[in-house]
Amino acid sequence: MTCSKIFSGDLPELIYEVIKYFKNDFSTLHSCILVNRLWCRLAIPLLWENPFSIPTKNYKFIDVYLHDLNDELLNKYDINFNLLLHSNTLFNYPSFLKYLNTRRFICSITKWSKDIVFNIELLSVSNFKSLIYMSLFKVFIENEVNLQTFEIWVGNYNPYLDDILELMLQNPNFIHNVKNLSLYTHIFHHNNNKPYTSIINHISQIINLHQNLKKIVLSYKSFLLYKPLLLSKVSNCSNTLNIIRFYHIDFKGMINFNEVFEQLNALESVHIVYCYSLDTHFIQQIINLTKPFKLKSLFINEGSRIDESLQLLLQKSGSYIENFGFGFGFGHSYTLSLKKKLIELIIKYCKNIKFLDICEVDNQIIYPMFNLIENIKENLNYLSIKTSEASQLCDSSSSIILQNLGQFLSLKLDYLNLTLIVNISDFKIFLEKSQNIFIKKLLIKNLMRKDSYVILPYIKEYNNIMKGKGIRYLAFMDNSNNNLFYSKDETKEFMLDDNIKVQKYDDLYISTFQFIRNLD
Repeated sequence: MTCSKIFSGDLPELIYEVIKYFKNDFSTLHSCILVNRLWCRLAIPLLWENPFSIPTKNYKFIDVYLHDLNDELLNKYDINFNLLLHSNTLFNYPSFLKYLNTRRFICSITKWSKDIVFNIELLSVSNFKSLIYMSLFKVFIENEVNLQTFEIWVGNYNPYLDDILELMLQNPNFIHNVKNLSLYTHIFHHNNNKPYTSIINHISQIINLHQNLKKIVLSYKSFLLYKPLLLSKVSNCSNTLNIIRFYHIDFKGMINFNEVFEQLNALESVHIVYCYSLDTHFIQQIINLTKPFKLKSLFINEGSRIDESLQLLLQKSGSYIENFGFGFGFGHSYTLSLKKKLIELIIKYCKNIKFLDICEVDNQIIYPMFNLIENIKENLNYLSIKTSEASQLCDSSSSIILQNLGQFLSLKLDYLNLTLIVNISDFKIFLEKSQNIFIKKLLIKNLMRKDSYVILPYIKEYNNIMKGKGIRYLAFMDNSNNNLFYSKDETKEFMLDDNIKVQKYDDLYISTFQFIRNLD
């Protein structure tokens, strides 16, 4: 009865909650559009919240945005309208825009423009793109877009980006409700270069315009580029900013860091992900804070020091850490005592870890790693383990991990990702010791160079023993990056079992950046 009411449209609020569940499942959303008018009306806004980020080779949605553009403007340059949409649109599609990423926006226009024909004598390719960029933003502004997430990517100097930011500043209502602001750069040094300085000044003005900024992400390479942004007065967001994320930032030379954070009265979480110069000088500024430093994520790269300052940081903020990752590879010569010391510190101070990512595992730290997993298993939902790349060490450590890991896991994991040499005997032991453990998403990258698929029947057998409650989604890849999803012969057995869904490895894989980025 309830199901029939849903399809007939008697329960629109419930229908919306159901459809919203498929927010990032674009094929399902497209199917929802075809059910009836109500479902269409509820699904369309979700599809058009962030169209520039939908993985597709079809950029016809840009035609839809340009539908109401003044034809005289484009006719002036003899643009071929046969490729543009001219039928009446059913919705005000621009008004649904909620998320905008400048890199994906510019990239989408570039790909779309390859199919557009215009008079090259009257308009250069560069000027044509500029015309479309600015025209689209004017369409968004005129339709009073309520942008919630804005991601600015600064790479090699792009005049289009500078023009876009300037236009946005001229129309502050377009961005005044942005709650999530992300800043990414691949610039190592800008050396007061005028074009880059202009872009940074525009970004700084955008930050200062905000009254309701909730989240900010600073990412990549030189922190000096963003120093003025954090060290400027932040009165506009001092009572609203909840989340700050640092991703691949170099903290070298950073001063007055504690003064900035003392002003942020609403800050609920800080995420430090594979940053550089996380040294005594920087950590001491955190220790000097008079208020709690709610460090929710800490991922350590090869340049981090395992010393007394790190211990003080974990002592101050370890109870807040929910996401942690480390690796001992990349050519960095950590001694055995330092490796064990780091794990001991995590065990001692970090009891609430939910996401654990351990790379370059070797025999020296396997059992301390097991102790860490057992210590946090009541909270642990996401676990990723990658063994050392050295073939001999990888074989030995993989065997030890598979033979022992199952006994240290909690009864339920949302995500388990293993990059190991997986042979039949070790894998059978892993499954035996994992009995009664529900793993929602299991990813295996088998580093064996041949016969890597021979373990697959044992996964199905394990699921049968668990009565279909062992593994829900499976992604499997071999050492040559052959994906189980595309191997029709090997997937036939799984396709007959409705309890295991074979997925593309990349679709199921959760990178550290992706996980942290999607956190509220």
